[in-house]
Formats: sequence, structure tokens, C-alpha cells
Amino acid sequence: MQDPNEDTEWNDILRKKGILPPKETPKDEEEEEELALQQQSVVKTYEDMTLEELEENEDEFGEDDEAAIEMYRQKRIAEWKAAQIKNIFGEVGEISGQDYVKEVNKAGDGIWVVLHLYKQGIPLCTLINQHLATLARKFPQTKFLKSISTTCIPNYPDRNLPTIFVYFEGEMKGQFIGPLVFGGMNLKVEELEWRLSETGAVKTDLEENPRKQIEDKLMSSIRSSLPTRKDSDSEDEDY
Repeated sequence: MQDPNEDTEWNDILRKKGILPPKETPKDEEEEEELALQQQSVVKTYEDMTLEELEENEDEFGEDDEAAIEMYRQKRIAEWKAAQIKNIFGEVGEISGQDYVKEVNKAGDGIWVVLHLYKQGIPLCTLINQHLATLARKFPQTKFLKSISTTCIPNYPDRNLPTIFVYFEGEMKGQFIGPLVFGGMNLKVEELEWRLSETGAVKTDLEENPRKQIEDKLMSSIRSSLPTRKDSDSEDEDY
């Protein structure tokens, strides 16, 4: 009986006619083909790899792919550097009056700046500096700064402390001046976060103002302490 797998011209003719089944592929050849496909798959996926993965799999790539992979590596490095630039802050920087224009007015395109004017020995200023340090870590894209008030603005009155100025691309977008607007030593970091989010300086994940009830009561007490029109009229009649 003739071996259907035998390599003869006659068998090739019979295979073409469909009389003999296709020639069986030796297992060694099958394994080689499978390995080749795996290698192709590895090379094709380098675009999905991180820089660390590229380094780990460097030996798996063929010579033909080295140039393309190097170009891709440089692209990923550039993207990584760009991402780092967007997150270069993360802490509260200290400035003086000489730094004001550079660090605040010319901070750069798309950069929000939160500047706290403070003085040592004022407890509320200390508390706000602590809160700002927390917020600086939470919102690294925002530039948080602090400055001793009189070194930044000569003769700045202590009664206006703490003061927070919010800038965006050189323009003032918000200001909080004096202890009253902060609600005193009961100020929570979430309350300060909300106030800053209202100016646009940070993108909060808080759903509502945590200080709303306190503010309502505060405004109510301020109104009640102001003289009414009726009281003013009666005082005028006494004269």
C-alpha cells in the first residue's frame, strides 16, 4: 500500500485532485509555526507596553523592530515628562514680595494659584497653612503658595489676616480677607476646599458645601447686629 504522506510527484497530483488527504505537518514544524506567531504577537503589542514593560521585554523584540520601538520609547518618555509638568506642585511653596510677579502673575498658562498671606503667631493662619498643605497634596495641579503678609505687601494690616488670593493666568479670581470669612478656628479642611472650588482653583469631589449651615447662622447673626432703618430714624429724632 502506498504511503499517502510520502513525498512523490504522484502523491502531490492525487492531493491536488482530492483523492489523497492533505499531507500531515510534522509536529516539529507545527511548534515552529506556533512559536513564530507568538513572537509576532509580542512585537505587535509593544505599543501597548509601559516603559517598564518595554525594558523587561527588550530581548523579545527582533532587530527590525528596534528602531520603531526606540521611537515609541521616546514618545512615551515625552508623554511622561508632560504628565509630570502638570503635577509639579503637591506642596505649599513660600515666597516673598520679590517672587510675587513670577510665581503668581506669571505662573503659566492653565495654572491656578492659591496664595495665603499670613503671620506667625496668629492661630487661624497656622490652621489654614495646615489645611493648605493637605489640599496641595490632594490637588497637585494647583499651585499653593504662602507668604508672610508684610514681606509680600508692605504695611498689610494684621486685621486682614488670614488672607487668601486666588489667581488664574495672572487674573484674580477670588479673595478671602479676614478671620470672619473663614469662620474662625472651627474651619475644617473640607470647608476650605469647598470655598476654593467655588473660585475654580480646585475640582472638588464634595457634593455640597459642608459649611452651609454655619454660614447661614453667621450671616443671620451679622444681620441682627446691624442697625435697622427704624433704629436709625429714632436716633435721628433724639437729636
